[in-house]
Amino acid sequence: MNGHGRTATAEYDNKKKITKEGLKNVLKLFAYVKPYQLEYAAGMFFLIGASLANLAFPKLLGDLVDAGNKGTLSTVLNRLVLLLVAILVIQALFSYFRAVLFANVTEKTMADIRRFTYNHLIKLPLSFFDKHRVGELNSRISSDISMLHETFTTTLADFIRQMVVIFGGIGLLIYTSPQLTVFMLAILPVVILSIRFFGRFIRNLSRLAQKKTAESNTIVEETLQGIRSVKSYTNEFFEMKRYSNKIDEVAAAGMKAGIYRGLFSSTLIIGLFGTLVAVIWRGALLLANGQMETGELFSFVIYSGYIGGTIGGVAAVVTRMQKFIGATEDLFEIFESEQEKLSELPAVGNKILLSGRINFKNLTFAYPARPGSPVLKNINLEIEPSKVLALVGKSGAGKSTFATLLLHLYEPTSGDIIFDDNLITDLNLTTLRSQIALVPQDIFLFGGTIRENISYGKQNASDEEILDAARKANALEFIDRFKERLDTVVGERGTQLSGGQRQRICIARALVLRPRLIVLDEPTSALDMSVQAQIVELLRALQVSHKLSYIFISHDLKVVRALAHDIIVIRQGEVVEAGSADTIFDNPQEAYTQALMKAAFEIEADESGVVAN
Repeated sequence: MNGHGRTATAEYDNKKKITKEGLKNVLKLFAYVKPYQLEYAAGMFFLIGASLANLAFPKLLGDLVDAGNKGTLSTVLNRLVLLLVAILVIQALFSYFRAVLFANVTEKTMADIRRFTYNHLIKLPLSFFDKHRVGELNSRISSDISMLHETFTTTLADFIRQMVVIFGGIGLLIYTSPQLTVFMLAILPVVILSIRFFGRFIRNLSRLAQKKTAESNTIVEETLQGIRSVKSYTNEFFEMKRYSNKIDEVAAAGMKAGIYRGLFSSTLIIGLFGTLVAVIWRGALLLANGQMETGELFSFVIYSGYIGGTIGGVAAVVTRMQKFIGATEDLFEIFESEQEKLSELPAVGNKILLSGRINFKNLTFAYPARPGSPVLKNINLEIEPSKVLALVGKSGAGKSTFATLLLHLYEPTSGDIIFDDNLITDLNLTTLRSQIALVPQDIFLFGGTIRENISYGKQNASDEEILDAARKANALEFIDRFKERLDTVVGERGTQLSGGQRQRICIARALVLRPRLIVLDEPTSALDMSVQAQIVELLRALQVSHKLSYIFISHDLKVVRALAHDIIVIRQGEVVEAGSADTIFDNPQEAYTQALMKAAFEIEADESGVVAN
């Protein structure tokens, strides 16, 4: 899989500017909250209620101070205590219900989003996966959705609470003392601009640190994935040095960011506390002139502290909101990608049964990532049913591309593929793929049991069908030796089985589907000669007994000679020779075909094992 699409940096640095388009995506995302909108609205009610109740404290404390100054403390005290207790109870209850309701809505919504994301992702065409790394897509399902979870649970609540405190607090400041409010608001812009100035440097340096961290993580991922190659070439110290250099870059970027964070903190402290001192100084003058009560100044100072502290926290919340928007945009790239038109097998109904006759007409194909480099060029050929057609040629000639096109994993660039009398584009994908089985070169087994791996070809297969497929694939002879038989765990990617055993499991998986056509892509290339001979004999017996159609892709002409009825020779995406196997082997016409034959059959090993010409 190639590395097009998001870079490793983007996987970690998904903080985006808050734009109109980004906000539109956020609103689209809230469609997933709609089924739970009553719970969400109730949570918002309790959130706003708790925030407003919190704003009552400074006013009540100011009244308490004024009561003391006026000598009416005992009269007012009982009333204020009761009000404060009532507010505390209301806050506690509102906070509880807000937390519970938000948690319920968030978990239900995230479950729906995760389900939809995975279901949509798995239905996307193969061309989408060519453009995006597996790690990147996994990040979108895990990290990006976790960011959404955090936003729905805490970030959004924090933002709304901050807005209530700021605007509600400013309103109460104006109510308490319009003069002092104007004075304070005249100072705040200077503080905000200073914070913004340093914040820009911090964001840039944090982005750089994230980039370097992502690059270091990529090194770890690549090294561990290719650990066999690393050890085979004794490159452990090279990889250690490469990782160490990148970690040094991470540390340097982090330390530079730390300097600016220190300056930012200092500026914030000086700005906010300086503003507070200025407000108290101005308030003291108003108090001395009889333009303000002591309790009003007390309340004003507390409200100013509330607002100042809240403004200081807005930057962090906005940063989280930016990451939230970035995560939303990444998810909507998946959501807005067009899916393949698939159907569940039971829903297909009376599907068209294919005979195995296939026609390629003027077919040209180039991979979407390389549109200017055709892999197949103007292919015209007919595949007969119940026959074995071999596609031969050097590596990179375009042989394996046939398999992907037959399964309609890609759209042809031009030309047509016709099954019987049906254009491939007119066939239901599920109908088509349920009748074609692929036995790939790189056998992939899932980390479950033998039963699960065989039945992967047909999810509702009975034990009888699984055993029958295993018997036909000559796999029962080793399955019966295992204590757990079909319930034997194969290990990650089938590592607990030998190459021949994995090959037979894969053939059994293909057979349980009862396909009309089996595509065999280099099925014996990774096997030793004795196992290879067994697999070839098995494939030949199955083809004869079940009248299967095979498309056999191979560069091993000895295996091709043992299996094929017809041969197509491909060079650089073009058919250079086609005919019966006997004709091609006995009398190849093209120089390219002659060279392939010479390379395959001229070199033989003598009895001692010494290779001789």
